[in-house]
Amino acid sequence: MAAYTLRRLLQFIPTILIISLIMFVLLNVLPGNAALMAGDKGRVMDQQYIEKMHKQWGLDKPLHIRYLHYVRDMATGDLGVSFLRGEKVNTLLAARLWPTFKLAIASLIIAVCVGVPLGFYSALKQNTWMDTSAMMVAVSGVSVPQFWLGLVLMYFFSVKIRIFPTFGYGGGSFLHLVLPAFTLGVGYMALLARTTRAAVVEVLNTDYVRTARAKGLSELWVNRKHVFRNTLVLILTTAGLQFGSLIGQTVVVEKLFSWPGIGSLLVDSIFQRDTAVTQGCILVVILVFLVVNLCVDLLYAFIDPRIEYE
Repeated sequence: MAAYTLRRLLQFIPTILIISLIMFVLLNVLPGNAALMAGDKGRVMDQQYIEKMHKQWGLDKPLHIRYLHYVRDMATGDLGVSFLRGEKVNTLLAARLWPTFKLAIASLIIAVCVGVPLGFYSALKQNTWMDTSAMMVAVSGVSVPQFWLGLVLMYFFSVKIRIFPTFGYGGGSFLHLVLPAFTLGVGYMALLARTTRAAVVEVLNTDYVRTARAKGLSELWVNRKHVFRNTLVLILTTAGLQFGSLIGQTVVVEKLFSWPGIGSLLVDSIFQRDTAVTQGCILVVILVFLVVNLCVDLLYAFIDPRIEYE
């Protein structure tokens, strides 16, 4: 397993390099730049000022030279300095990373705790009205836009009933976390429910489940020991991949609820043409996705001892 882990970690390097190259080129060929955005803040907008800012930020150098300097600094853990904020990108990301992780973890917990039991129960009641109702809920959860659901939740639970705050971080309090976490988790809850149902239905039709029932084992024992354990690999895969996606898809929810995470920082930096911050945010999302996928792959061996890594 150690050799497999090392090999996977080494595969991170070309992946990050390729994505960083594509990202760097795209962000630097877009119209507009940080110097123009800085001029909107009351500074004098003349050609001399723009040229001065370009030289100060290194934007006057050829694109390939800037990319090589960026890769060199990235290898040492330096993601550069924000053009408009004047702070290190590492510092900005460190302050925003935990709120995003907290939101993603809470959303995933909601999705797993509701979606997996719902899908399991739906499969056990296959082709009944309960199965149909559960899958209708699942399909509705996937179809509902996050921004619309967030606005509806704010209207009912913040304006009408006044249980939860409308927006803001609130020092990371539980009450401020509930609405954005539920808004983000509903779609993934529905996806987990459908995935779990499909996996359980497939396992229920296998020979070893029929043999276990023929031996007189109780339904509870069969479901817990044979069905759930054999579907856990697929459920874990889906949940792990969704956690990586949650980190990258918190943008809408964070902006809607004024949540100070990576997503809102990414949106602000894109509109401000602050390429250093934008690149840092995207790299963090990619790195989290890769690490989560690796952790999920390593957990397979603990769930199913038959899986071996070479």
